Amino acid sequence: MQTLGAISRRSTGYASAVLSVAVVTAVLVSLREQVNSTTVALALLLIVLFVATLWGSRLALVASIAGMLGFNFFFLPPTGTLTIADPDNWIALTAFLITAVTVGQLSVRAKRRAEEAEARRQQIERLYEELQNAFAQASRAEALRQSERLKSALLDAVTHDLRTPLTSIKVSVTTLLDERLNDAGRGVLDPEGQRELLEVIDEEADRLNRFIEGLVELARIEAGEMGLRRAWGAVDDIISTALMRAAPLARAHHIEVETERELPSVRVDARAVAEVVYTLVDNATKYAPPETLIRITAKRALDEMFQIAVEDEGPGIAVELRQRVFEKFFRATTDCAEDGSLNRPAGIGMGLAIARGIVEAHGGRIFIENNGTGRGTRVVFTVPIGDEDLPIVAEEVIAGAE
Repeated sequence: MQTLGAISRRSTGYASAVLSVAVVTAVLVSLREQVNSTTVALALLLIVLFVATLWGSRLALVASIAGMLGFNFFFLPPTGTLTIADPDNWIALTAFLITAVTVGQLSVRAKRRAEEAEARRQQIERLYEELQNAFAQASRAEALRQSERLKSALLDAVTHDLRTPLTSIKVSVTTLLDERLNDAGRGVLDPEGQRELLEVIDEEADRLNRFIEGLVELARIEAGEMGLRRAWGAVDDIISTALMRAAPLARAHHIEVETERELPSVRVDARAVAEVVYTLVDNATKYAPPETLIRITAKRALDEMFQIAVEDEGPGIAVELRQRVFEKFFRATTDCAEDGSLNRPAGIGMGLAIARGIVEAHGGRIFIENNGTGRGTRVVFTVPIGDEDLPIVAEEVIAGAE
């Protein structure tokens, strides 16, 4: 069936080629008085080119032969016969045939190259699409791996940081209940002991609350939904607010504050920036040994910015980890213990990630600076001083900043 179809298509092509030459020849014969032999030859060559483009070299050859015969019969003297009287006409006829065949071959070759180029283009597009799909799949696979690692890290951290305060609360509550249900009717604990247990419950409940607020705030920052309430205020007041909140944590350390004289007022979300300072002081108390100095400095920086730095005398952070400490759920491990044992302070690594989100929301940056001593950590953040034209977003203030 396929063979008969191919023969039918070939026969149709031959007939079309010959018919095209015949139609053009008939038109030229009717205009014989207005055209010369050169015009006739060019018209027939165009037909050969047309046939070659549509149907290929074989049919172009058939069209060339048909055109040569028509040219000879109707336009070369003596007309009406295939006889050629003038030798010059032999040259003209031969030149026509060679030109027609050459034009047909060149047209077919050009068409073939165009088709090959199109095929290569399509192949390149397919390969490019396959490559894009491969990259997309690889990216999805990497994203899934990172997601799994993040889930594992979060689960480990959440398990520890939820279980520890819950255990303390449970033990304290159980002890108090046992005290009330004592069979002897007399309590074992004195009022001072009961008050201490209640304080443990209160502190651990606050710890749980801060933990949950940190998770919520981190999610809000990553979603770009943290609103800032900007207002003009003094940098000294921001630092004082942070230190008042950090006072219970910094009892075992010496705090020193140094601010530049005539430091201008700043237009920021004061409670949010105080949260950043508190977080940096909190981290310093965790990593620096007791009785060491924690220094807080504030000064004006370049490009209408102001800078606050918190520096401790702890073991410092390795250079390769100074960017990672601002990632969520990452905690640096140090050997700050006197015996050289590894120390991983409490927490799940949300504080610096939240601090970075707050600073960047203000249009600033936060980084760890080399203090030149080889010991300790100096964390610096810069924030624009502010402008009257800056928009005020009266949204939620960061959770847990109080």
